[in-house]
Amino acid sequence: MTRGPLHAHRHLASVWGRVRRPLLALALLALLSFIAWRARSLDWAAAWAALLDYRPGTLALAALSAAVAHALYTGYDLLGRFYSGHRLAPGRVAATAFVSFAANLNLGAMVGGVALRLRLYARQGLPMATIVRVWGFSLLTNWIGFAALAGAVFLSGWVQLPPDAPLSGHALRGVGAGLCAAVGLYLVACRWSRKRLWVLRGHRLELPRARLAFAQVALAATHWALVAGVLYVLLHGGVDYPTVLGALMLASIAVIALRVPAGLGVLEAAFLTLLAGREGEAQLLAALLAYRALFYLLPLAVAALVYLGLEARLRHSAAAARAAAPRPVRGH
Repeated sequence: MTRGPLHAHRHLASVWGRVRRPLLALALLALLSFIAWRARSLDWAAAWAALLDYRPGTLALAALSAAVAHALYTGYDLLGRFYSGHRLAPGRVAATAFVSFAANLNLGAMVGGVALRLRLYARQGLPMATIVRVWGFSLLTNWIGFAALAGAVFLSGWVQLPPDAPLSGHALRGVGAGLCAAVGLYLVACRWSRKRLWVLRGHRLELPRARLAFAQVALAATHWALVAGVLYVLLHGGVDYPTVLGALMLASIAVIALRVPAGLGVLEAAFLTLLAGREGEAQLLAALLAYRALFYLLPLAVAALVYLGLEARLRHSAAAARAAAPRPVRGH
């Protein structure tokens, strides 16, 4: 009696489950070794000099682009507010999303994107089912916009890969076509699908209406375009914007695949490889360091203050609610 394909599939899944973590650990170790070796060969003194040579106007414009990009990200949760129908004040939603995004960038998705967002929304009275809907919608918004923009950039042929890249230009266009097709299918489903609601493990999955879906794509694509704008400004226009945008899309995929918190080292290695020969190494490294400061660290410092303010306000509201609650009357 043959065991059949189902048993074979389960066996393969079991084998993959055992070897997946060791393989990922080896890949990460190899990457970190490469980053350490690459870092030793960099001219840090020249990079530091280039960093100190930035004009205040350049840094101010890059900081403004970063601030607008962060502000647009808070719009993901504001769209999620409309999608889920909850009534939390828009200012509270934007503050929660900003704090979560800054923590997500610097500390990882589980800390910022999930744990902190769940805590803050729960303390503000949203039920868990609603929080999960908002979080899922925000996550979908980010990556559907990324897929739309990355797909268009890869398909356009703007991205010129290094000769030793593991992916050819034709293959990259194929990836772009696949991403564009996925976005197109999503928009078509949101516009014309008859079945709009599924229940998965007790959670409601509902397709948004077409207008909301188009808003997701437009908002997230603009966010990612502005993130690339930060680096473009810091490179003084020495590398054309489409190339910077394509490098950011590819570097972000590498960061997602390797799951290193804040993409530390991965982002830099990807940019140094993809833009080699297009800009001086010292200037490129200075731009990446300034980008880290303006898009990651400065928003994290501001988010810490916003978080403390939110916590103080929530404690004050809870204390006021307890004081206003009627006290039980003791019997004689």
